[in-house]
Amino acid sequence: MLDLLIKNGLIFDGLGSAPVRGDIGIQDGKIVAIAPSLSPNSHQVVDASGLWVTPGFIDIHTHYDLELEIAPGLSESVRHGVTSVVIGNCSLSVAIGAPQMLADIFQRVETLSHQLIAKWLKQSVSWQTPAEYLEHLQQLPLGANVAPLFGHSALRAHVMGLERSLTVQPTESELKTMQQMAADALEAGFVGISIDMFPWHRMSGEWRGCTIPSQHAKLKEYAMLADLCREQDLVFQVTPNLQRLASFLDIMRMGSGIGQKPLRLTVLSALDAVHDRKLWRLFSPLLFIWNRILKGNVRFQTLTEPFTIYSDGSVTPLFEEFPTGAQLNSCNSRQERQKLWESETFRRQFRQEWLNNWRKSFHRQLDLMEIVRCPETSWQGLSFAEIAAQKQQEPVDFFMEVLQKYDTDLRWVATGANDRLKPRLALMQHPYILPGFTDAGAHVRNLGYYDGALSLLKQAVVTKFLAPEMAIARVTGEAARWFRLDTGVIKIGAKADLVLLDPKALNQPISPQVEISDPILDGEPRMVKRGSDDIIEAVYINGIQVIDKGKVCDRLGRERLGTVLSPCVL
Repeated sequence: MLDLLIKNGLIFDGLGSAPVRGDIGIQDGKIVAIAPSLSPNSHQVVDASGLWVTPGFIDIHTHYDLELEIAPGLSESVRHGVTSVVIGNCSLSVAIGAPQMLADIFQRVETLSHQLIAKWLKQSVSWQTPAEYLEHLQQLPLGANVAPLFGHSALRAHVMGLERSLTVQPTESELKTMQQMAADALEAGFVGISIDMFPWHRMSGEWRGCTIPSQHAKLKEYAMLADLCREQDLVFQVTPNLQRLASFLDIMRMGSGIGQKPLRLTVLSALDAVHDRKLWRLFSPLLFIWNRILKGNVRFQTLTEPFTIYSDGSVTPLFEEFPTGAQLNSCNSRQERQKLWESETFRRQFRQEWLNNWRKSFHRQLDLMEIVRCPETSWQGLSFAEIAAQKQQEPVDFFMEVLQKYDTDLRWVATGANDRLKPRLALMQHPYILPGFTDAGAHVRNLGYYDGALSLLKQAVVTKFLAPEMAIARVTGEAARWFRLDTGVIKIGAKADLVLLDPKALNQPISPQVEISDPILDGEPRMVKRGSDDIIEAVYINGIQVIDKGKVCDRLGRERLGTVLSPCVL
């Protein structure tokens, strides 16, 4: 007797094979039978006629590390068909270290809610080793499966102490301790290690404004961690320093396979940047050289839709790349920001830095930055440049004026990358670029790309740039194989993590981001996606239905359905 029988669905195996119509039998959370027709001898029978049956989607770049402790169901991702997530990205994990120290590392980098941080600190569990952290994760009522990377910032701060990790280089003894702890973490089951060189990523707390620990390391320390991953063929995730091109050469050397085993290296990120419209064309030849000539095993990551970020006045990750913007983000109150704006020296420096085009990552084009909400309601829907023209002011002067006057009562939006269809499709189609980079769980006030896999599938159906089976494989079996995860495919013996979706509903645009009041954050705002309710008929994790036509089922986050994914043998 089966627990669940899914009949008459069009089955996509997650490997890019042509779909076949048939039945899937599930028992004890596993797929036990796949056939054109199975006997209806089952406790539950679901008729999937007219529906596609796919493996659960994999989100390869999330920052759910803290939210898992508060709401382990991860309903915002699961409702869009995601059944596995990779955490511990960008050197950030809670696998080791004192809770307050970890909170100070996490909070500003990922602009996490103060409410979420406070909740986590109040109930945080102290584990002494990375292995104990994995054991702790396994005891949570996980919704989605979790594949953890071991974060370098947490490791460095734990071994050296936070202050020394931000100010000096490790002693040989400390370096050896880091090496041993990282090796132990990989042995315990982490899927790899993440490091970070991206200068936007800064501390909160006592060391607010200082870049996070991983960024203070030298190549020797990064290479030591990379070699640990190379030895075991595990993932090494890197965020380069876009303002220091030599860092990219360091990464290329680490990722070379000439004369050594190739490193399973994933790099953020391949995007069609608004500030440099030719940049996206470099990724294909670069990856050809890296993987074919230098014999590497490198995958960039790309977002599957326009990279649109919402900001509250001058409180925004977009300001972290220039000094006066970072100063504003370091302020704890409106009063502190007002004090900065009252300084003529500060205003002059802000203006100079805003207009400086040297190695910027955000375009800073005021004609492309639109007001969403403001006490001056007539401005809503207009760009800063448009309003400045109406008022016959220089755009940057008007921008500074309204930032000072309205502070976080002003909400604005800008798209920094991936707004053009043709380059976006080219990046998503490239064999050495993985669709991902959603940052799910982070920047909750700024962005919400929880439906990245569905956005890819929509565009495949509408534009036909990929066959549906190949688009599905990109965010299921292909991602699983590269990260060495035992998930993402429909086959006998596989865990029954499945999505039932209506293909007719895929023929629609990418869903917009919307703002909700999130009960997880005690009513604080969060950017999310909706619209998947029309597409997703059901989501199953471990053979248990967790989404029913957009409705989150009671068992999600209350029962342990997902598992901690360790590297599997390929």
